[in-house]
Amino acid sequence: MDGQIRAVIHEKVVEGTTCGILPFTRRDVQLPALPDKAYAVIGMRRSGKTTFLWQVVQQHLEQGMPREQALYFSFEDERLLTMQVSDLQLIVETYYQLYPEKRERERVLFLLDEIQRVPNWELFARRIMDSERVILFLSGSSARMLAYEVGTSMRGRALPVPIFPFSFREFLRHLGEEPDRPFAYLPKAQRTIIQSRLNQYLVEGGFPEAIGLALLDRRELLRTYVDVVILRDVIERYQTNNIVVLRHLVRHLLGNPGIIFSVNKFYNELRSQGLAVSKDTLHAMLEYLQDAFLVRVVPYFSFSAAHQRVHPRKIYPIDMGFIPFYTAPRPFPMGHAMETCILIELLRRKADVYYLRTPEGYEVDFVAVMPDGKHHLIQVCTELTEPTTLEREIRALLAAIRLYPDAVANVILLDPVPVPDLPESIRLYRAAEWLLDGFVP
Repeated sequence: MDGQIRAVIHEKVVEGTTCGILPFTRRDVQLPALPDKAYAVIGMRRSGKTTFLWQVVQQHLEQGMPREQALYFSFEDERLLTMQVSDLQLIVETYYQLYPEKRERERVLFLLDEIQRVPNWELFARRIMDSERVILFLSGSSARMLAYEVGTSMRGRALPVPIFPFSFREFLRHLGEEPDRPFAYLPKAQRTIIQSRLNQYLVEGGFPEAIGLALLDRRELLRTYVDVVILRDVIERYQTNNIVVLRHLVRHLLGNPGIIFSVNKFYNELRSQGLAVSKDTLHAMLEYLQDAFLVRVVPYFSFSAAHQRVHPRKIYPIDMGFIPFYTAPRPFPMGHAMETCILIELLRRKADVYYLRTPEGYEVDFVAVMPDGKHHLIQVCTELTEPTTLEREIRALLAAIRLYPDAVANVILLDPVPVPDLPESIRLYRAAEWLLDGFVP
């Protein structure tokens, strides 16, 4: 190891154990309550992973941990680009040289941010869990970090902690407007304000830096996010060289939220434009974009894995904020923004999410399998005042209930105006209320 890296590590260890904690918006993230596990904090760039790590530090300080007992170390530093797994031990040794009284006497908190930049980092993480008294948090912008590197090499020693852009409640908290009681008990004036904020949230999205920005500034910021994902998390990580096709794919997916996506169909469209690419490459690119958390894939719901595989998937962006800038100049698709919002909230609540098409050809937006095992059939609507819209949404749910009689049927509605009575088997939720309070038990 060269002297420069040693000096940088020493500088960062000192800073990471002494610097103050800047103000932040608290995230509603529950850590699994299991002992002797590392935590893998994963999510798209700029979604708030680093802030959450500082929230973890703050929580430990409130419980009495001395500041120097918590080390935050970020690998997002160009001076560490040549760092190898063998160099990581110097972080541990430098820390204990500075605080020798802690070794083997105190349980220290190590938070290693964007550690996936160091090849084979997982070997180091597993070893220090076995050899040192540490509470270990690892963060990264890659789902592969969890699925392969953590899952394979750490052999169940690390638990996933996904971080999404702000939920609607966190969005309100960030603005200083979080309600202090269930939605139904709020004054009418406050409910009206919250409804207005929901419309803002559906357009601006939940990336912390984007909230409240002027339209042009928000567009430039979010497009920069996408460019960084393409460059750093796909091209550099996977050595993808067909950049033109990759950008076409990104524009297509972000510009058509909630679409039924067929690789075969998109392949034929590219060929008609004179762009050469294999279907295998397109499949791989889609996996890379999922891995970088830019998009989420919703498969077809079936108890048969083979039946599920033969159906195409629906694709959504990780946040509604991308939608206006990739669907333009078409009108803003509020309905698809609503679907995206509900999907991401279901994922936050740790649901497995699918879509369904009944034998009659009716589509149910989502089938959510909740952690308690309950199945929810969900239609997402902006409004139900048109009789044809009401009929379409209800008949799809009724057809789905006939297939899955134990499932709970729900309509989540953006428009707060009254709607006609629904069948007794179908629950109606106002979107603002559902996003803040969830399903009724």
